[in-house]
Amino acid sequence: MGKKGRELVKLDMEDLLKELNKAYAEEWIAVYYYKWAASAVCGVCSPVVANELKRIAGEEEEHAQELADRIIELGAEPERDFEDLVKIAKCRKIVFPKDLNDLKGFLTAVMEQGEQCAIEGYNSLIKKMSPCYEKDLRTFHLIEHILSEEIQHEEAFDNLL
Repeated sequence: MGKKGRELVKLDMEDLLKELNKAYAEEWIAVYYYKWAASAVCGVCSPVVANELKRIAGEEEEHAQELADRIIELGAEPERDFEDLVKIAKCRKIVFPKDLNDLKGFLTAVMEQGEQCAIEGYNSLIKKMSPCYEKDLRTFHLIEHILSEEIQHEEAFDNLL
């Protein structure tokens, strides 16, 4: 984004970039865990669950890219070290059941520790930005879009349960 575009952002840039990097970190963590789970699940219905995990992991990766693009537009750089991604994320880990046949346990884990945590984070960010809606319209709409998709992901996992 050019100089004029950055001038339109009337928010605390340091705080905004911190929040966007936190969301970026959480998306990459979700991608990792969802792809791992997709390859690990076993059982009769596991292909259905694995396909949904892979599909949603792809959307989480798109979110990470959208957030990275916005961070770069704002004149910064997305976090590049995986260790630091884990440090700055609120949603740091998804704990899966030891039994790879426990599809309900896998779905509950991604729904509660992944999607619900993401929904809380994006909802908090949107509330933080709402009073400043006109101060960074582009970021507001990006977060609104991602929040909407996270809600759809939670519903998809809930429907599989």
